[in-house]
Amino acid sequence: MLKEERQKYILDQVHLHHRVLLTDLSDSLNVSIDTVRRDVKELAKEKKLKKVHGGATSFGFMNFSKDDGNIYLLSKKIRIAEKTVSLLSEGQVILMSGGTTNMEVAKMIPRRLPLTVFTPSLHVAMQLLELPEVEVIFLGGKLLHEAKFAVGGTVVNSLNQLKVDLCILGTGYLDAEHGLTEFDWEVIQVKQAMIRAAKKTIILSVSDKLHTVQKYKTCDLTAVHTLVTELHPTDPVLDAFRNYDLKLV
Repeated sequence: MLKEERQKYILDQVHLHHRVLLTDLSDSLNVSIDTVRRDVKELAKEKKLKKVHGGATSFGFMNFSKDDGNIYLLSKKIRIAEKTVSLLSEGQVILMSGGTTNMEVAKMIPRRLPLTVFTPSLHVAMQLLELPEVEVIFLGGKLLHEAKFAVGGTVVNSLNQLKVDLCILGTGYLDAEHGLTEFDWEVIQVKQAMIRAAKKTIILSVSDKLHTVQKYKTCDLTAVHTLVTELHPTDPVLDAFRNYDLKLV
């Protein structure tokens, strides 16, 4: 594979998952980790991504702004947000995780829809504050620098006191057999507590993230009630998910 092809693949993975590990890129590309490290350094020098310890992140992962020009797969995420907002109803108490898709959901919630929203995402909390009828409760803890997402025992303990109507989770990696997975163990602890704290869990995922797997499991699909993608529910890409008692939206 040519260097240009490798670097395009690296950028695509960074934009899709927001953060990637050098070891995973090395395995996927079947090249040495030193080669991947050099590619990431070059891309960072060109300001196409940010190099972090053991991997890389997208700039969109760290900085959300009114300018959506840098949001990867934005049209798909907007379609997912439209579908998700249609599932909300007046007076609900919900949990929202972070990520660019959940940010689009926060932007699309009607200004006059009364909701109570708990979130460990500082970005999502700040966006929700623009809605006068939404009571925003930030679940504070140790903030991850890039994601601005709170983790740790304080967040988990707070979540253990809740039983909300809906949990809306962004997706890192999603596979019919392996369920929802991530590579950040602290984030997984929070997401697992969010699932336990909700009567129903909705997972949001662009189709590009389907059939992907990471090291640590957040949950099996048996813990999920609804999967929202940009696809029509009858799309063959979703066939592997039809074996579960899962509503496809």
